[in-house]
Amino acid sequence: MKLALIGCGGRLSGLVGGLLAHQPGLRICGVLDPDPQAIARLPESLRADARLVGTLPELLATAPDAVAIGTRCNLHAPYAIALAATGLPILLEKPVATSLAQATELERAFDRSRSRVVVSFPLRYTPLYLRAKDILRSPAFGRSEHILAVNYVSYGEVYFASWYKDHAITQGLFLQKATHDLDYLMDAVGAPIVRVAAMASHGRVYRDAATRAGGPAEAHYHPGIGSPEGGMNEDSSSALLEFADGTRGVYTQVFFSRRRAERRGATFSSYAGTLSFDWYQRRIDTHWHQQPFSDSAVIDETVAHWGGDHALTRHFIDVVEHGAASRSPLSAGLASVYACLAAKQSSETGTFAEVRGVTADLA
Repeated sequence: MKLALIGCGGRLSGLVGGLLAHQPGLRICGVLDPDPQAIARLPESLRADARLVGTLPELLATAPDAVAIGTRCNLHAPYAIALAATGLPILLEKPVATSLAQATELERAFDRSRSRVVVSFPLRYTPLYLRAKDILRSPAFGRSEHILAVNYVSYGEVYFASWYKDHAITQGLFLQKATHDLDYLMDAVGAPIVRVAAMASHGRVYRDAATRAGGPAEAHYHPGIGSPEGGMNEDSSSALLEFADGTRGVYTQVFFSRRRAERRGATFSSYAGTLSFDWYQRRIDTHWHQQPFSDSAVIDETVAHWGGDHALTRHFIDVVEHGAASRSPLSAGLASVYACLAAKQSSETGTFAEVRGVTADLA
């Protein structure tokens, strides 16, 4: 398997290591990256054959079997659009777009494209989530009526102290972070999000020294993070969610949590029961409303993204080598982006926002 890389930062080089574990014959035939040291981030056994190139035509001239896109967020869509006509399988990092214009152009480009796209949504591949989904989709649990989902991020400083702080690249943390979570929520419910009402808080923690307790006044101030008026990532944000099947939900993400305050997961409520799961706790609890017992499951998996990256890379190999249908297709990536864009719009306007639907014929 000959793989070409567009961007070779920490995320994509890590996924390449996962691909190599499943496919020892993997070759990296080309790397398109402005950093002359990009190839040095690859596993040592893959560096000899990797050719650093400066343009997309040069990359395609290396005759890859597939392409992985792991650039900074605002470049995901442009590179994917440029590859749509090639028919090559694509591993595409999330978010698949950072604006409505990018997303709609991406959807048009892949309408009836032969390229199979695997969007990097590892949460939907994790053993914990798949076990929870089996219960949620079972006749015994029935239809979910309400969802409470949370992401208390213990490493939130990264979105203000590294390149992620550039709002022009991320367009905010609904698109950068919630895209994962809204994806698994729609997958679990089996219906898209159609309407959103959202709020966000900017600059109260990561800019305004008067709100901080302890440490020097500049402890959470990083040059270049922008401003609430001109655009910056949010300290926290929340959204009311309406799904196409009538399910209602609430999602909240907080970026100044620390240490054991970390939480990521959801609580689903049906007439028959309440199911809660949390990736950090590595457990699922199901409480049955009409029966005198509860069930619990604890997952032993502790690897990257709770086992999701391992399953994601194995699946991408199946897509490339065996023509398997994508389990996280471009339609899922676009549905998540459209929901995140609606949340961003709602938080900026103080109104409910309708979510655009995906209408193209996508592989």
